[in-house]
Amino acid sequence: MIAAIKAAGSNTRGLLAYLYGPGRHDEHLDPHLVAGFAMLGMPDPGRDENATLTELGHYLDEPVRLRNSEFGKPVTDHVWHCPVRAAPEDRYLSDAEWGEIAQRIVQAAGIAPADDDLACRWIAVRHADDHIHILATTIREDGRRPKLHDSGIRIGDECRQIEQDYGLRRLKKGDRTAARRPTQAEMHKADRLGWEQTSREWLQDRIRAAIPHASSAEELLAYLEAGDILVKPRHGPSGDLLGYAVGRPGDLNKDGEQIYHPGGKIAPDLSLPKLKARLETSGPEEHPTARRNQPITPWHQATEALDTLHTEITGTSADGGGDARAQAHITALGVLIEATAQKSSADLRSQLQSASRAFARAQRSQIRADDRAAHALRTAARDIANTATGPDGSALAALVAALVWAAVLAGRWHEAKGHAHQTNAARRAVQHLQSAADDALAPTLTDLEARRPKNDTCRALANDVRAAVPEHAERILADPGWPALATVLADAEDGGHKPHQLLKEAAARRELGTAHSPARVLITRIQHTGRHPAPNRRAEAARRRTTTQAAVVQAPKPEPASKAPAAAAHRQRRHRH
Repeated sequence: MIAAIKAAGSNTRGLLAYLYGPGRHDEHLDPHLVAGFAMLGMPDPGRDENATLTELGHYLDEPVRLRNSEFGKPVTDHVWHCPVRAAPEDRYLSDAEWGEIAQRIVQAAGIAPADDDLACRWIAVRHADDHIHILATTIREDGRRPKLHDSGIRIGDECRQIEQDYGLRRLKKGDRTAARRPTQAEMHKADRLGWEQTSREWLQDRIRAAIPHASSAEELLAYLEAGDILVKPRHGPSGDLLGYAVGRPGDLNKDGEQIYHPGGKIAPDLSLPKLKARLETSGPEEHPTARRNQPITPWHQATEALDTLHTEITGTSADGGGDARAQAHITALGVLIEATAQKSSADLRSQLQSASRAFARAQRSQIRADDRAAHALRTAARDIANTATGPDGSALAALVAALVWAAVLAGRWHEAKGHAHQTNAARRAVQHLQSAADDALAPTLTDLEARRPKNDTCRALANDVRAAVPEHAERILADPGWPALATVLADAEDGGHKPHQLLKEAAARRELGTAHSPARVLITRIQHTGRHPAPNRRAEAARRRTTTQAAVVQAPKPEPASKAPAAAAHRQRRHRH
């Protein structure tokens, strides 16, 4: 059961005309009252042919008129509107049951607390089988305003209890991290103008698409402006950016003025403070040679960054730091999915964009993120977004496969924390990512299967599989992707790698028990880790000897007499080694 509070201004009579009218999009059948603050003597235009909407409106507005006459300054925002809708699969509810539900909703909201004779006036109108509309005027009989702060949370909690009491579909409890639902007015406007999305949905997609390209809030706003988004920044006296609002071209109000939406009203994580925290938090300083052995392309760098995600997400600490790090990595993961979608080939972009939209809810929770912890992932996303060239097939397949596993880990973490909405969002994203991963690997599979090794080689490689991952061996060998995996292992062996070792390393990076195709998972992992020839052990040993000899030629620093024997013994041990 969903109850959505809507601000309805000051025209009580106008809202009544809609509730008792034929409907603009949904047909209204038999509109009538099912509950109200005082049913006895209340006019019901749906049941009494002599009652009028104007009469009912005056009846509801009486406390408002009295307050306005007493204080002089008129109240202009006193109409409270709350549609309450059952799920499509729920049973038929009688008028009496809907009346009881309406009573519980207004009590929970604070419109009409139990046993309060001076509460606000309200009614519940039913004009369809599956929902009612509650209308209230938010001036109490004593002239005061009701306490409606956090009424949406209280109503949501009451709806969850109503579902249990009436045997209705059970929905998940809200956690105040969801983006605002489009209003009926916004949806009707989008239909009228031929837009596929409402303005706030459209703007949310554009802002999320811009995040991987920016390293500061100012860069983000500049990127949006360059993309024809209307931006209205708010600066303080010092010139500092204090807030922003964005508008969709052509989205005008009734007076022909451009409509702007503050970022925080579009989605909770798009407010300026939260964007600044994510974009402008620097990472730990890197040693100049720290990236020497990193892959040379952003796609490989991103895959390497995802390899540490299992430790970051599942790690915990007594002070809660583990949760903050995990949340930061999950947030950055959403940015990486968006960046990958933007730079992928056209045949994969649709699924990856769908995954990005689905994962948006999984990116945020009530746990505050330690954004500094996910610097590597955010850097990888930015590198991908700003690269001029696309990836080769194997690099993209490896990255998307890694994204699948990362989203699975994110869903498990949310589930362990009791984050129901985020868990469902992560699972929806996994479905889209898995489809994209299958499509990304398809051309590579065709080539690999055409180069399948000879039977003797395949049998030898099968023995390597049984030795390296015995618990998954039979499932891997029965997988339709086994011939392609055999080719990958043979190619790696020709490059100097040991198939047995590659298999063990790949299986350690990704749990195979939940993989729908373990052979495909191993293909992408081994192609990624085995893309360079194995290092020549003799050449490496020679390089180390040369480095050691060069160090010996340099004059050593004077050593304290007390430490000289120990240092000499240490050099002897290194020489013997």
